[in-house]
Amino acid sequence: MKVIGLTGNIGCGKSTVARMLRQHGVATVDADTVAREIRHNDADARAEIVERFGTYQADELSRIVFADPAALRDLERILHPRIRGEVRTRLAELRQGGVEVAAVEVIKLIESPLADACDEIWVVRCDEADAIRRLAESRGMDEETARRRMASQSSQEEKIAAADVVIDGSAPIEETRRQVESALAALLER
Repeated sequence: MKVIGLTGNIGCGKSTVARMLRQHGVATVDADTVAREIRHNDADARAEIVERFGTYQADELSRIVFADPAALRDLERILHPRIRGEVRTRLAELRQGGVEVAAVEVIKLIESPLADACDEIWVVRCDEADAIRRLAESRGMDEETARRRMASQSSQEEKIAAADVVIDGSAPIEETRRQVESALAALLER
């Protein structure tokens, strides 16, 4: 099984690219979805989060960790090992099920040991103004909140430097689709 590591900063269009990949039969694992499932279903993780932050309500937790880099590191220390383990389990299940190509959508992939599980790293990049606009439209974030979230991630340049494929999330949707289809065809040829 070939594994695409799909990453890019918040608001750049990773979910759109993942949806395009699914339309071409690529199985996807979204680390954000896994994180939400762990926060809701893993009693030990929930207890650690409540002990550290006093809450595990998503909105309250987001406000705390994106205002304080040390708090974000603490949350990542609690969740990331569990997320990595679950993502690896899901990839193993897909492999055993005979899946030809899978994609793992991870915002901090380059910084994660999960990058080693990927055959290619695809980075979705976009213009900052597009990301801020999308975050306002899709998540109701004001510009300051959007910029704070963006600042908590590695830069697009760092991600692009590690990329095997760069997809332009600011391009018109049909151009983005063409880039995805071209990169997927190239991967399947190898």
